Amino acid sequence: MNIAVCIKQVPSTETRITVSPATNLVDLKNITWVISPYDEYALEEALRIREKLGGTVMALTFGPERSRAALKTALAFGADSAQFISDEGLTADSYVVAQVLAAALRRASYDIILCGNKAVDDDMGYVGVAVAELLDLPHVSSVTRLEIDAGQKSARVNREIEGATEIIDTPLPAVFTAQKGLNEPRYPTLRGMMLAGKKDIPTFGLADLGLNQEAVKPLTRVLRASLPPERKGGRIIDGTLPEAVHELVRALREEAKVI
Repeated sequence: MNIAVCIKQVPSTETRITVSPATNLVDLKNITWVISPYDEYALEEALRIREKLGGTVMALTFGPERSRAALKTALAFGADSAQFISDEGLTADSYVVAQVLAAALRRASYDIILCGNKAVDDDMGYVGVAVAELLDLPHVSSVTRLEIDAGQKSARVNREIEGATEIIDTPLPAVFTAQKGLNEPRYPTLRGMMLAGKKDIPTFGLADLGLNQEAVKPLTRVLRASLPPERKGGRIIDGTLPEAVHELVRALREEAKVI
């Protein structure tokens, strides 16, 4: 099984996000960048399939030069190869990212494409599904279990829906987006990190993929960003039980206005 894994570099969930007053956009300085956690589930699943059925795992990403570090991490996890598509001079939204990744994948050989269910920076859950549509492939999103039948070139997939689990059979090749619970991602080993440092990561531009900036125009743009309002501290209601209940109901009705 040859597996392609699309990954994205995002701010660590432990990073303190600030908004630049000059641009009204997220300030990208002093951010710790990591692979999106949902993409880690996708990468781990790819490695497990390879360990069981053989084949190769290729990681690819599209983004600024710093995104190359995410591919190094993927190689340290155990990916066999990586491809970096540079976004130099290109304004990209999720639609553009999907177009570029699909163009890169058309040049590759794969049986399975795995993506994270969503990226933790924008939470859109768009790219994986759009890649499948652009490649005219079947897809299943929010996967929590993935069983591959190499002989029949098919997959049986579990995905959680409200109040139930949906089981879907699909032929391969196909695109799957990984949901939390699919697996528990491993940690990169010291040997893996050392080997990753020696591996070459080929870089491609739009022209290498047969694209140009006129063909990949974004459909959306961010006008401004703002932090959520600060939460007020909690309040402890003193008094006897009847007094506390009376005060709680009053506060919920008159102050919080939720009843």
